Amino acid sequence: MAAFDPFRDMDRLLGDITRTPASVAMPMDLYRTGDDYIAHIDLPGVDPSSIDIDMDGATITIRAERKTPVNGDAQWLTRERASGTFARQLTLGRGLATDKISADYSDGVLTLTIPVAEAAKPRKIEVQHSAQTREISGSVEEPVHA
Repeated sequence: MAAFDPFRDMDRLLGDITRTPASVAMPMDLYRTGDDYIAHIDLPGVDPSSIDIDMDGATITIRAERKTPVNGDAQWLTRERASGTFARQLTLGRGLATDKISADYSDGVLTLTIPVAEAAKPRKIEVQHSAQTREISGSVEEPVHA
């Protein structure tokens, strides 16, 4: 008899709810390091020539195709690896240098490097100090005593 574990079923149900087709086929890690945002997108078994990245306004669209390695008359016993064309979109905020985004595909992982724009980086503002000599003209009045 199996032990009752209420969390096992909850994890399974929540996992089914939070998984999207994009996150299953193209799981991603996104983080910031220094002045760059880095996205690692898993694309194992994808031919690098099938990867297409488009930028439209503030949206990056990544498309890739994973082909089935067997012919159509195969009798599948288990099929867990998704195949076909996949797409994922990232909407970028302001303050990024979208014209300097770079992409690299190595060992089944697509890496996007998205730099922070120079105008959005923290900076110091130098305080100018202008020394002025004030001259008071006129006569000095003496206090009146009553």
